[in-house]
Amino acid sequence: MSEPAAVTLARHFSSLTIDRIPQKHLDDAKALIADWFGVALAGSRADSGAIARRFAIETGGVAEASIVNGRGARVPAVHAAFANAIASHSVELDDVDILALFHFSPPVVAAALAAAERAGSTGAELLTAVVAGCEAMARLSDATNPSLRDRGYHTTPAVGGFGAAVAAGLLFKLGEEQMVSALGMAGAQASGLMEMYGPSMQKRFNPGPAARNGVTSAVMAELGFTGAATILDGQRGFCRAFSDKFDPEALTRGLGTEFPIYIEYKAYSCARPIHNGIDCALDIRRQMGADRVDGIRRITIRRHPAWAHYHQIPRPATHHEAQVSLNYSVAVALREGAALLPQYTEEKVHEPAIIRLSEMVTVVPDDSLPRGVSCLMTAEAADGTTYSSQVDHPKGSIANPMTPAEAAGKAHLLGDPVIGADVMDGLLERIRRVETLPDAAELMELTQGGATTGRAAEGTPFARAS
Repeated sequence: MSEPAAVTLARHFSSLTIDRIPQKHLDDAKALIADWFGVALAGSRADSGAIARRFAIETGGVAEASIVNGRGARVPAVHAAFANAIASHSVELDDVDILALFHFSPPVVAAALAAAERAGSTGAELLTAVVAGCEAMARLSDATNPSLRDRGYHTTPAVGGFGAAVAAGLLFKLGEEQMVSALGMAGAQASGLMEMYGPSMQKRFNPGPAARNGVTSAVMAELGFTGAATILDGQRGFCRAFSDKFDPEALTRGLGTEFPIYIEYKAYSCARPIHNGIDCALDIRRQMGADRVDGIRRITIRRHPAWAHYHQIPRPATHHEAQVSLNYSVAVALREGAALLPQYTEEKVHEPAIIRLSEMVTVVPDDSLPRGVSCLMTAEAADGTTYSSQVDHPKGSIANPMTPAEAAGKAHLLGDPVIGADVMDGLLERIRRVETLPDAAELMELTQGGATTGRAAEGTPFARAS
């Protein structure tokens, strides 16, 4: 009988060092951390991020870790991980996996930064932990999806707790048996439902418990609490409980030689499966001319069946709901030539011209499209001319990546209003050489907010022209 998958994974993760990770994945982890900081800084000013910060500060406890835009407040690592994970999921600009099923950074980076401050870890240790946590998430998702998603579970929190536990456990220098226990306790807390779309803040909450629970699991294992080794592939383990059809071999396939981590980034402030539709809308806007958009009289979007029945919200009630609405996102992109934070406001969602276009959108399932997120959009102008555009790989994807300048521009666009452009420059420079930092806390110390003096944010390559 083969050993439980959690044991095999724990042996790999507890002994992982930076010299065993291919340079590509170290570079990818740096890019992920940089993107996370920009998104978390912007998210800290959103209503959901601000409430999470207030919760962490008012709950209080031992001063172990920092909160983004926390003005120097220090709280227990579990609370910092919780609040920072929510902030980094609060503006719908966080990273995504290649299948648009989950986000790596809210649970993993938030947990790793909090754990690193608690443990006094180096930058190299932080970087290693982020790679490890992302690998754990990727392997769990590969083993259980799409069934996990189709059953109604939200992959980010469902597998994110495991990734957060691995990242924190590595920073706490857990041994193999302790890492097994951390995985067991992460499984005991696994949760997260897809019943999150709508006008509320519900979706923003989901990564918070995953990051917190991962740190909690690692701390408890460090203290000697033991967890079940069969938590992943046991008869009543995570895979069978969360998935009707799972691939147990994906948990450990190529372990130690392959890192199945494929990270993509968002160019638009909404749910990732919507981005293909936005790219189509921007292309059609360029084809027909911005001055003719208001005359559009029919919009049809052919969408792959994997996502065709999601995100159909013709008239969102709040900006939260607009960020998970394909209809609204396509409409605002057509009308304004952009789909960033200024396009998702409480005022904007009630503009009559945008509502008219949003309610005009018809979605048609089409299994001939090549990818789950593929879109083929057609729009009929007032004179009867039809324009079309098909996008299989949205901007920010591995096949259609942002340039380094665009990635830096995104970070500045989001972070400059909180900490100032000069400080943001310093933060990005530290991230570029993070493996040389003697103390990973040097990153968080630049995020405390209020430092909006200095040079103003300049125009960036990330901004889309009208």
